[in-house]
Amino acid sequence: MIARVRNPSLTIGVTIVATMILAALLGPLLFRTDPLAIDLAGSLTGPSLAHPFGCDSLGRDMLARVLWGARLSLSISTVVVALSLVVGSVIGGAAALAGGRIDNLVMRAVDIVLAFPGILLAIALAAILGPGLIDLVIALTAMGWTGYARIVRGEVLTLREREYVVAATTLGASPSRLLTRHLLPAVAGPLAVQATFGIGGIIGAEAALSFLGLGAMPPTPSWGNMLDAGRAFLLVAPHLTTAPGLAIGLSILGFNLLGDGIAQRVGSRA
Repeated sequence: MIARVRNPSLTIGVTIVATMILAALLGPLLFRTDPLAIDLAGSLTGPSLAHPFGCDSLGRDMLARVLWGARLSLSISTVVVALSLVVGSVIGGAAALAGGRIDNLVMRAVDIVLAFPGILLAIALAAILGPGLIDLVIALTAMGWTGYARIVRGEVLTLREREYVVAATTLGASPSRLLTRHLLPAVAGPLAVQATFGIGGIIGAEAALSFLGLGAMPPTPSWGNMLDAGRAFLLVAPHLTTAPGLAIGLSILGFNLLGDGIAQRVGSRA
């Protein structure tokens, strides 16, 4: 008898995410077609053995572009989530340890940022900073750090009264040592859940900004700008939007399921 999977969200999420990571890392090495190579004779050709995902309006291989787009999406989302986690953890933890007016001031700033829809804030910042990958990372980080700050602040407010934290404070531990050595490790579970969901959200946000011309600029392969380029050919070449659209949807689904599975695992151990 086949054993029942106890955490299907975690299993399915790990499978999808692992497949995406392997495709991003190994795909361009195994499938050596140049994603920027133009072949006007093959313009808008459909899927075939030579081009499994077909070709775009310039005859560029769509599979190669989707694989390189996976690298871009994973790289940007990982960097943004890492920066957001560090910035949010430091600000939230410092505010909780300081307390009083500083805590109130920081949390009011967090509330102001959260008052704006995240994607609209990212669009506004990206429009001000201009298109480009570095500016895209800055805009998405400015959108994403607040969630980590609230989580860390809430957990630190609970943990700072624990005996081991009081003992470390009595022995003269500095606020930075107290935060990094005693408090943040205890918040690792909730932060891991938030980060996993965050990667999925950033993948969608990066695709949206690139679709609007505020992220990765052509000819750089990005799922978002591939969707933008393919929408003019929806009726004659639907494969131009199908491939990047499925890649975006499956990636977000995978990370959301992984985050849900991690949350279940963390909750079961609490």
